Amino acid sequence: MTTHDVEIAIVGAGFSGLGAAIKLTQSGVDDYVILDRGRDFGGTWRDNTYPGAACDVASNLYSYSFAPNPDWSRTYSHQPEIHRYINAVADAHGVRDKARFGTEVTHAAWDEDSRHWLVDTTTDGVDTRYRARHLVGAVGPLCEPNLPDIDGIESFGGTVMHSARWDDTVDVTGKRVAVIGTGASAIQIVPELAKTAGRLDVYQRTAPWIVPRTERPYTPLERWAFKNIPLTQTAGRAGIYASNELIAFGMTYSPAALKPVQALARANIFRGIRDGALRAAVTPDFQIGCKRILKSNNWYPTLDRPNVDLVTTGIDHVTPTGIVTRDGIAREIDILVVATGFHVTDSPVFDSIVGVGGNSLAAVWAEGGMQGYKGGFVHGFPNLMLMVGPSTGLGHTSMVYMIESQLNYLVDYIATTRRLGATRTEVTADAQQRYNAGIQHKLRNSVWVNGGCGSWYKDEHGNITTLWPGFTFDFRRATKTFDADAYDIRTDAPLTAPVSADAVPAVTGA
Repeated sequence: MTTHDVEIAIVGAGFSGLGAAIKLTQSGVDDYVILDRGRDFGGTWRDNTYPGAACDVASNLYSYSFAPNPDWSRTYSHQPEIHRYINAVADAHGVRDKARFGTEVTHAAWDEDSRHWLVDTTTDGVDTRYRARHLVGAVGPLCEPNLPDIDGIESFGGTVMHSARWDDTVDVTGKRVAVIGTGASAIQIVPELAKTAGRLDVYQRTAPWIVPRTERPYTPLERWAFKNIPLTQTAGRAGIYASNELIAFGMTYSPAALKPVQALARANIFRGIRDGALRAAVTPDFQIGCKRILKSNNWYPTLDRPNVDLVTTGIDHVTPTGIVTRDGIAREIDILVVATGFHVTDSPVFDSIVGVGGNSLAAVWAEGGMQGYKGGFVHGFPNLMLMVGPSTGLGHTSMVYMIESQLNYLVDYIATTRRLGATRTEVTADAQQRYNAGIQHKLRNSVWVNGGCGSWYKDEHGNITTLWPGFTFDFRRATKTFDADAYDIRTDAPLTAPVSADAVPAVTGA
């Protein structure tokens, strides 16, 4: 196996991995490599190509603050446009030659003797190891599809597709289609499939709260202003951000403040559905915000179409030709669409990252819950920073804002450890414990704890380990600079110096 030495290995080429590359380059750090299994930049926005795929955060906020896009066509961007934007930013900042696309990271282990991460990869059957002083995990929480554990699903004789692994060659025209799930992906997929499917069965376990989606094309005047008077786009971004933070107050500190939002969602149901029984079936029995608040103008009218059936009885099993619910009713189908989300708190990626003592992230978090420090560092995993790690998720605004906050911390972390000549940097157990105790304390009155629902926000221990409580500007303040006093930093020489290896080769045409 060929081995290459590099100061920093970045795993993932989505918003966080690309952002890390750009900010490191701007700070004078260029000894890094980006490793990604896909064909180009984009991450989630490259992989999710299902019909109707779009963002539920306004375009001007769902973008890097250092790379505004005056060419957004709509107030809410769709997948192809976001994918193009990310790749355009990569090209504008000249980081594409740092990427190794088509490269699967199979294992990453901390070597205590040399104080390096040994990152094993495979590219078209060729195995390569990268020996990195620092590892940046930028794979994101929405990368590993979660397939439902339904008896007999492997026996289905028709086409099965997960929303994140869409097959564009499949034609649903006139076909009998079933969609399992009513989450963020499903509410975008179903209205598109219903236009041409012969019959569409939608299997709902829990009804979501859905508010209207204020999407429209930007006018020629607006687009002219974005290009020629950049302050107009900056001001619009600030206004969107500020209004979203009002929702954060209700979610974390005063769920009663969300009542107007819940009333808006109820009005959305009454506007979109005429049948009283169907209205009752799609009305959630928990407080808004407890699960992710979704946005759509066409979900409810689609459920009211004559060729669409909402099925609320639980699935018993799948047969080679269809689905049987617990009431014994069998529904024959040609195509099965699984829109059941992702492995977030139990991602398979966690098994492949191994820290001190041979313990994987999966093993450590299975024992004590998914915990970290400022969303990036984990005790027992020196010189590793996760992007969009524990307690960084949001239910109200743009994750790009949180990513940029973490990028500030990453850049200062690298600068600090370089200045100190550090060979090993590990957050202390005490600092991590105090930080997470503070997170759970802030969550005690939140809608996620008291809203009456179960969700992927919670881990198996019942703790909210995925979400940031409160205002995002508090997280920005907390990650402005690297607080070295929370870490065990060693500057002494490692027991075994790394053996000289080939430099990371340049890549052309990536």
